[in-house]
Amino acid sequence: MFSLQEPPVFTRLKKSERILVAGAGGGFDVYAGLPLALALREIGKEVHLASLSFSMLYGLGTDVWVETDVAALTPEIQVRDWYAPEATLASWLDRHGEPSTVYAFPRLGVQPLRDAYRVLIERLDLDAIVLVDGGTDILMRGDESGLGTPAEDMASLAAVHGLDVPEKLVTSLGFGIDAYHGINHVQVLENLAALNREGAYLGRTHRDRRAGLGSVGQAVGQAVRAASSERDVMPSLG
Repeated sequence: MFSLQEPPVFTRLKKSERILVAGAGGGFDVYAGLPLALALREIGKEVHLASLSFSMLYGLGTDVWVETDVAALTPEIQVRDWYAPEATLASWLDRHGEPSTVYAFPRLGVQPLRDAYRVLIERLDLDAIVLVDGGTDILMRGDESGLGTPAEDMASLAAVHGLDVPEKLVTSLGFGIDAYHGINHVQVLENLAALNREGAYLGRTHRDRRAGLGSVGQAVGQAVRAASSERDVMPSLG
């Protein structure tokens, strides 16, 4: 039963204890999951982070690999690739006293990516997976006038859909930011309306600018700025 006093996504995750928040589209999508991940940790949930990575993971040492196609990035790991948002995030989390392992998957097709997720389900005893997209192209169906950059998002969506885990959710952060990728946000709203008709839409939450960022918002902003400055790279969302 949903209530106006609690965002529906938190209601859905109320019974979940071990949650994986995973960036669906590569790049900095995992950073878009930080507001939810940190908020869930604040209420006592065990939250892990993962990302479909654009970095050159296969150059890492064998001790980093939990299993085939699943790397566990910690603050001590030296990633030689100039583009390494997951490694930077692990270091930032460690500096702020948060659990700091960030799991990373290479760019894979649906079946091997599903197998990689299964490894984490068993290793972490997960009872919920939340895919996060920085943007809205994960909500595209394929017949819209513009699709953005949906390949990795669709692979993640299909991979997680086929998993046996009690809760599987998709969240999107940043309505409007995909306009430069050709997304028509009228069509995004139409797709959300279609989900709502099927009882699959859990609503939205937003930050009231008058209330300020709050501790979670400030933390996310610091993480993104750290990633931008540490490797001189502009954050990109998949």
